Amino acid sequence: MKKVIFMCINMNVGGTEKALLTMLDEMDKEKYEITILMLEEYGGFLDSIPSYVKIKYVEDFSNMKPRLNNPPIQVAKNLIKSEKLVKGINILAIHLVTKVFGERSLYFKYLLKNYKKIEGEYDLAAAYAGPMDFITYFVLRKIKAKKKVQWIHFDIAKIGFNLKFANKFYGKFDKVFVVSKEGKSKLIERVPSLEKNTEVFFNIVSENKIKDLASRDMGFEDDFNGIRILTVGRLAKEKGQDMTILVLSKLKNEGYKVKWYCIGEGNARSDYESMIKEYKVEEDYILLGSKTNPYPFMKECDIYVQSSRHEGYCITLAEAKILKNSIITTNFTGAKEQIENNETGLISDINEMDLYIKIKRLLDNNDLSETIKNNLRSETTSRLKEIDKLDRLLNI
Repeated sequence: MKKVIFMCINMNVGGTEKALLTMLDEMDKEKYEITILMLEEYGGFLDSIPSYVKIKYVEDFSNMKPRLNNPPIQVAKNLIKSEKLVKGINILAIHLVTKVFGERSLYFKYLLKNYKKIEGEYDLAAAYAGPMDFITYFVLRKIKAKKKVQWIHFDIAKIGFNLKFANKFYGKFDKVFVVSKEGKSKLIERVPSLEKNTEVFFNIVSENKIKDLASRDMGFEDDFNGIRILTVGRLAKEKGQDMTILVLSKLKNEGYKVKWYCIGEGNARSDYESMIKEYKVEEDYILLGSKTNPYPFMKECDIYVQSSRHEGYCITLAEAKILKNSIITTNFTGAKEQIENNETGLISDINEMDLYIKIKRLLDNNDLSETIKNNLRSETTSRLKEIDKLDRLLNI
C-alpha cells in the first residue's frame, strides 16, 4: 500500500477542496493510505473527508499565522512591544534580506526552524493548495517522501505568483501538475525550466455522485415562475458576482422576468449587499449563502452563469455541465477547454456588457437554449483516468 499525503490550507467550501475530495473518492482504498495535512482545522468540508483518510494539522500554526499574514514590520513591532527584542530584530533583518532577494523562503525557514519534520515517510507528498509558497516550502523541507508533487490550481497570471520563488523551488519537485492546458502553457512561459516535469492533471468530477446529490435535497423553495439564473462561487471579486448584479439590473429595467440566485460566502458579501441595494434588485438578486450541496439548485435553474474573472480549472462549471442546463461562462483560463462556444454553452468576455448580451441571447432564443442542453446531454467526458498519472509517478 502506497502512503500519500496531501497538504492544504483547510477544508473551506471551495473548488480546490472539492477537487481534492472528489479525487480521494476515486482513489483505490486498497492501494493508497491517504493523509490530509492542513494548516488549520477549519471549513465546511471537514465532515466530507472520508472516514478512511487520516487527518493531521500543522502544530502551533495559530501562532505562525499572524507572522505569515501580517506585514513583517508590524510583526517585529509587536514582538518588540512584548519585550521580545531579539526576535523582533531578527524578523526585521530577515525582512530586509527577503526584500533584496524578492522571495520569502528565508522567512519560512526562520518560522519553521524549531519545527520537527512530519512523522513517518510517505511514497508521495503533494503541495496541493498551490500555488501557496509556505505550503510548497513546508512539503519540501518538513515532509519526508520518495516523490513530491506541486499542484497549480489557479491562473498564475492573475494571482500573486512569486516568479523568483517558483524558479528556486518548483524544480525540486518530481512533478508539477497544472489543472488546465492553458494554465500549463502560462506556467512554462514564465518558468521554462519546468517544461519537462510539468503535466496537466484535470480536476476530477464524479458524474454519478453529482446526479445523486442533486436528487437528495430541496433546491429552490420560493414560488417564482420566471427564469432562474444561478451562479455558484465564493463571494469575491475574482468570482465576478459584482458584474452579475449590474447585468440583472439591466435585465430588470428591460422588463425580463428573471431572478438571480448566488450560492457562496466570502469577504465581498457586504460589498455585494450594498450593490444590490444601490441597483434596487433586493427582491431579485438572492444571496443563498454557502451550501455543501448546491446541486439541486444547479439542476433546477434555467441558466447557469460562471462569472469568474480568473480560474485554474473551474469545478462548478464542470458540475453544471453534468446537470445539463443552459450555460454561460466568462472567458477565464481553461474556459474554452470546458465549453465549446455556441454548442455546449456561450463564452462571454470578462465584462458586464458582454455578459448581459450573452444572457439576452439565451432569454430571447429558446432554440439556442435547447440546442445547448441537447449537446450537453450527448457529451461524454471522463476524468477518472487522471488517477493513472499518480500511479505512474509512484511506480517510476
